[in-house]
Amino acid sequence: MSKEAQIRAAINQKLIEMGERERLKELLRAKLVECGWKDQLKAHCKEVIKEKGLEHVTVEDLVTEVTPKGRALVPDSVKKELLQRIRAFLAQHAAL
Repeated sequence: MSKEAQIRAAINQKLIEMGERERLKELLRAKLVECGWKDQLKAHCKEVIKEKGLEHVTVEDLVTEVTPKGRALVPDSVKKELLQRIRAFLAQHAAL
């Protein structure tokens, strides 16, 4: 495991242990609903299903097709806020 992977794993473990990961996930969900991301992605899913036909689309196909657009649609402000919260958390709990 690379040094970067070890650091990521340690940070993730600390976020889980302290309950911060769940709080961040809830914040992310709320922000994505608030900015209309969920509705945009739902509409994109419907488009993909309509194009390919319901009988010809599996869940895996839909996830593969929609994931890149879903990631691209997350507003920069939401990404920045999450990153800021993670950094603040790490600053408070610097002893990883």
